[in-house]
Amino acid sequence: MAGIFERIALMFKTKAHKTLDKYEDPRETLDYSYERQLELLRKVRRGVADVATSRKRVELQAQKMSSEIDRYTVTAQRALESNREDLAREALTRKAGLTTQLQDLQNQHSALQAEEEKLVRASTRLQAKVDAFRTRKETIKATYSAAEAQTRINEAFTGISEEMSDVGMAIQRAEDKTMQLQA
Repeated sequence: MAGIFERIALMFKTKAHKTLDKYEDPRETLDYSYERQLELLRKVRRGVADVATSRKRVELQAQKMSSEIDRYTVTAQRALESNREDLAREALTRKAGLTTQLQDLQNQHSALQAEEEKLVRASTRLQAKVDAFRTRKETIKATYSAAEAQTRINEAFTGISEEMSDVGMAIQRAEDKTMQLQA
């Protein structure tokens, strides 16, 4: 029983595949694939821009933090000049905390910069692949259109040949009738 259903399923798949092949235009399929590739390329480029923006934001935070560290250094020096060791110790403690945070930001900046470079390389490779696909797609589309035109021409010649055969038979019948009438 299972064998019958498998054969029916196979037969249905075969017929469906053949029907779909008849209506599928490879040019449309290629254009759709190309659009999908362009969309992926846009997403990668958007990712590059997002990472670059994040990297710049971290860079600006690091600059601001570095300024704060310099300010605490000056504050500590002035506090020592004023014999205020308690204020100097507090400024140096805050400076130490900010220095640790600055190191974390610098590590984050380096990671973002590496990620950005990796995405730029990926974007460049993807762009090259999309360009190669576009060229190949256009070549295939042109070849397909030429083959389609050739098929139409061949069909027209076949139609003309059949019609010429019919015309030849009509002329032969007319000549035969004419000869019969003359006889």
